[in-house]
Amino acid sequence: MPFKRVRDLRLPATTTRLRDFPFCTVHPLRPAVRFSVATTCRDGDFPMSAPAMPSRLFTPESRPLDAPDPERERLHEAGSLVRLEAPAGGPVWVVTDGDLARDLLTDPRLVKDPAAAPSGWDRRTAGLEPTAAEQMSLTTLDGPDHDALRKTFAPLFSARAMRDAYGRMTGIARRLLADVAGAEFDLMTDFTTRYPVTVLCDLLGVPAEHVDEGIAACRLMHVDYPAHVGPAMASFAKLAHAALDAGGGIAETLAGRMPAGSTAADLEYQVFTLLFAGQLTTDPAIGFLIARLLHEPGSREPADVVRRTLVDHPPAPFSLWRFTAVDLEIAGTAIPARTPVLIDIEGINERLGADGQDLSFGFGPHYCIGAQLAQLELQALAETIMNDYPRARLATAYENLRLARPGGIMGARIVSLPVSLT
Repeated sequence: MPFKRVRDLRLPATTTRLRDFPFCTVHPLRPAVRFSVATTCRDGDFPMSAPAMPSRLFTPESRPLDAPDPERERLHEAGSLVRLEAPAGGPVWVVTDGDLARDLLTDPRLVKDPAAAPSGWDRRTAGLEPTAAEQMSLTTLDGPDHDALRKTFAPLFSARAMRDAYGRMTGIARRLLADVAGAEFDLMTDFTTRYPVTVLCDLLGVPAEHVDEGIAACRLMHVDYPAHVGPAMASFAKLAHAALDAGGGIAETLAGRMPAGSTAADLEYQVFTLLFAGQLTTDPAIGFLIARLLHEPGSREPADVVRRTLVDHPPAPFSLWRFTAVDLEIAGTAIPARTPVLIDIEGINERLGADGQDLSFGFGPHYCIGAQLAQLELQALAETIMNDYPRARLATAYENLRLARPGGIMGARIVSLPVSLT
């Protein structure tokens, strides 16, 4: 079906009808949903009833690996919907209740398009992607446009497709671990980036001689962001061309499945998101996974260790930014259009019941398209270490391990993880 982009998003001063927003679809809300469209508020008189709670959740921090996060505990004690000060300024509402989070993650009146962000936000400070009108992306499109692009990706990263690639993941893990075995080394220095980028390049069809370029591009994105985005994107474009020239990988298949009207630049951006987001998700998880694996030698089922690790240390502590497309009332609080909302994934995961569904990869229509890849990639690594290195151990006391969070909505990673593989 033809792909029609949302070219502009104009939010009227008073928004009371979902039909004012062609990218939203009206659907009956479940009885448990605790929010509604607000109809009485205009610019200048919208009641922001709760002051922002003082918090350091968005500031950089470092603490012992298993130490509780007092800021997150305070957040959950404050209620199911808490107002904080956003890193880019102004209010952000953080959802701490799992049921409310799932309701909001499936409601079309919360959108991901950065065009709906507060008008005063600086894009760089907020870490926003281009708007949906500027660049199609699974992480910024909504509604039918998002559904169309998701259908492009879905078969390529399905559970079946990833299971078929499991042997390749295991082979890469075995080869890269053999390169560093026999001596103590810090897993976080290179391996946690090299392994996921190598897997992604292999699946996409990027020739092996370009892997180091992919690693360098990923690292550039973390240095004085966004100063090096241009050179990094140029590298990703080169990788996309290399994959297409080589043929035989997901990139070539993706090129043939892109929606009508998409461009070469659109394809390059998809390769960028796959490489960068795939590495960004798996890189920190590897450290937490291996620390747990070597600290708890009784954990002998790889899939179970992976799941518990991702629940306790989700790659993203918060959801990506969402914005209210209309004035809403959420959990009894009136919230105007263009207000940012975050889901506290880490805190909700901490309070799961025995049968609770974690939010490590999101929920609803924007559930992470690469969830199967990430889980099987981690499982292949855990299984390889268990089978090939039964005497593997931490080269420092577990109590010495620390995590660091860079601030904003980015996830934590272990600072240093010395290990010995013998």
